[in-house]
Amino acid sequence: MAKDCIFCKITSGEIPAEKVFESEDLVAFKDINPAAPVHLLIVPKVHIPTLNDINDEHAVLIGKMFSVGRDLAKKANVHENGYRMIINCNRDAGQEVFHLHLHLLGGQPLGKMVQPINP
Repeated sequence: MAKDCIFCKITSGEIPAEKVFESEDLVAFKDINPAAPVHLLIVPKVHIPTLNDINDEHAVLIGKMFSVGRDLAKKANVHENGYRMIINCNRDAGQEVFHLHLHLLGGQPLGKMVQPINP
């Protein structure tokens, strides 16, 4: 646990969050600043700052994050119309909290991820 990490404090229960799932190694909760009607964060309880910090030992954990995301999409009834799962890595990608987390977004048309680059 990183002492100044808000997600470490949420996963440990020190800071409250609207949790929708919890297991021995993951927590999922509603984003406090949602970008879609369904916007959940799936967070490992172990502190991993970015995707650059994962290793082979994290393979099962990363797989569980996506499985939980799939299950939560079904529970939120967005699995048929569509949903998006995103992990941002570092500032240029939009990572704001440096504790690995998977965004689950759905409940409305999400559009294109990025616009084409104009030469």
